[in-house]
Amino acid sequence: MPAKSKKSTKKVIVDCSIPVQDKVIDVTSFEKFLHDKIKVNGKCPAPAGAVTINREKTKLTIVFADENSSKRYIKYLTKKFLKKQQLKDYLRVIASSTNSYTLKYYKFEQGDEAEDEE
Repeated sequence: MPAKSKKSTKKVIVDCSIPVQDKVIDVTSFEKFLHDKIKVNGKCPAPAGAVTINREKTKLTIVFADENSSKRYIKYLTKKFLKKQQLKDYLRVIASSTNSYTLKYYKFEQGDEAEDEE
């Protein structure tokens, strides 16, 4: 009996919990942006069945039907969304594990500016 080939998928999770709690980002608009912008084999929007996007309160799970899809591409699109929303100067995308990203705020030092002006 020949071995059955199993279709492998790639799953990427984007955790937006911190900005969503502060009501800075709307997860539904981010989901729509990803759905409209993700390209698979040069086709935008992606063909049906090639990409699945699931939303769970503050997390988005992107499942690619093809294992060769890049996690880095999701980071690129997330940064593009932040720039479009004019939030790129305040939020950054950090890899929290091998298959997930987290959106976090930049840390700003406030005391240094007052000392430099004197």
